[in-house]
Amino acid sequence: MKTMFLNQSKAVAKGLLIVLMATFGSNAVLAQDAAAVGSPQKVAVLDMAAALFNSDRAKALEQQIQQQTADDQAKVRSLAEEATGLQDKLQKDAAVMSDDEKRKTAEQIQEIGVQYQFLVEKLQKLVDDSRQQFQQTYAPNLIQAITAVVEEGRYDMVFRSEAVLHFSNNEYDITAKVTEKLNAQK
Repeated sequence: MKTMFLNQSKAVAKGLLIVLMATFGSNAVLAQDAAAVGSPQKVAVLDMAAALFNSDRAKALEQQIQQQTADDQAKVRSLAEEATGLQDKLQKDAAVMSDDEKRKTAEQIQEIGVQYQFLVEKLQKLVDDSRQQFQQTYAPNLIQAITAVVEEGRYDMVFRSEAVLHFSNNEYDITAKVTEKLNAQK
């Protein structure tokens, strides 16, 4: 579930990049002017998706989703265990089972697989829809938080963490600061 959440987060980050480029476009010109004068650049790295989805609101949403889907998640686990048990039985007892028993067991496994797939897709859609709505609702808050951190820190350039090949000094990472700003918003 968390992996799905992070994958969706990356998609949101790409969408928010366009908004951020429009918002911080003038800062890039200022950074070029500062570089021309010879001033050192103050650079930061930001994982927008992590900043948004590590916020208290996102954690509350995750708990809400877990509560809403608890029954279906339990059913998915139960179906997986049932299918595994039938497959184990089929492998162990194949030598003594009639062709009809083997066929019926294989059909049961297939039917369980269909139910399993349906429930997994249902859960995925619910999670995706919830995350997308959350992202749309809180994108302006994220932009406000980023803007506040950038202004307070007087950063000349902020790079998305996905675009940075390597950085070893965590002092460049402002993701936690942005999450703090998000959590401070009402």
